[in-house]
Amino acid sequence: MTAKTSQMRREIIEIPAAVDRLLGAGSTGAGRKDIARAAQALREKDPAFAVTVARGSSDHICAYFKYVSELALGLPVASIGPSVASIWGARMKLAGSACLSVSQSGQSPDIVTMSRAARRDGALTLALTNDPNSPLAMTSEHVLDIHAGTEHSVAATKTFVTSAVAALLLVAEWKGDTDLLAAINALPEVLERAVKLSLPEVQAALTSTQSVYTLGRGPSWAISNEAALKFKETCQIHAESYSSAEVLHGPVSIVGIGFPVLCFAAGDAAEESLVQIADQIAAKGAQVFVTSNRARQARCIEHVRTGHPLADPIALIASFYSMVEQLANKRGIDPDQPRHLKKVTETL
Repeated sequence: MTAKTSQMRREIIEIPAAVDRLLGAGSTGAGRKDIARAAQALREKDPAFAVTVARGSSDHICAYFKYVSELALGLPVASIGPSVASIWGARMKLAGSACLSVSQSGQSPDIVTMSRAARRDGALTLALTNDPNSPLAMTSEHVLDIHAGTEHSVAATKTFVTSAVAALLLVAEWKGDTDLLAAINALPEVLERAVKLSLPEVQAALTSTQSVYTLGRGPSWAISNEAALKFKETCQIHAESYSSAEVLHGPVSIVGIGFPVLCFAAGDAAEESLVQIADQIAAKGAQVFVTSNRARQARCIEHVRTGHPLADPIALIASFYSMVEQLANKRGIDPDQPRHLKKVTETL
């Protein structure tokens, strides 16, 4: 490390160790027993549907959880706006459901209020947080501590990844999916490789740009959302995220020669369709980068696969974080001091 290494960079490098701490070996990881207990409670309740409560990066975790749950469990998942409870005081028909609230700090009053209301209204409540003593944790029946350790960087990286791993592990334990559990157990080693990627061709394309699209499909669309947010936070780039199924329905109209597009493709059933869209946009003159070897006109960029399609997006975002921190520095922006932002945002 040098004196010039950003706090964000240090925490990106810590991601594999943080995930290893969460998982440990076999059933001994710091967070596994709590996750296993929560999974058992979910099996016993057998909810007809689940709801999520979050904002910002945490809401992108919820989008990831939504797709993973729907694909692996056949469980419908919907997002509830926290202000439904905190501002309007509405009651929800949540009997027979599960509610997952996600907040790194566990402090935001609106998230806490909605979680408390969900429990009152009949949901089995789970808090996914980095602070097991937070107000959110205190309101919930099950606490999923991500064990990320203190995160100082305003732009969340290791807490995002450990939250995604915890959410994926919850689903894997709930289902008893041995293949998915094996891929999760291998993540620390996979992420060691992922955080070493720098994607220089993407950095070169974005060093002076003011706008970019990010694309994904299903679980990788949740990662695309997170990437767009990080472009804004760390690089002051206007970034918009779309499902590859939606981008041709209007947004493509502003794509011109050289317009940059970053596509997150996992090794899943959506890969081929996402690559086809990437190629179509590249044919219009855009600079399109995609994490797939199947592209013909878009440019394939280096990426790491995990051995399971539901885990692939976690490796993709880890590599993106490594790239975007370097890009911020190239643009003359301190990634540790994003303009107008602070670490914990509390909303009512």
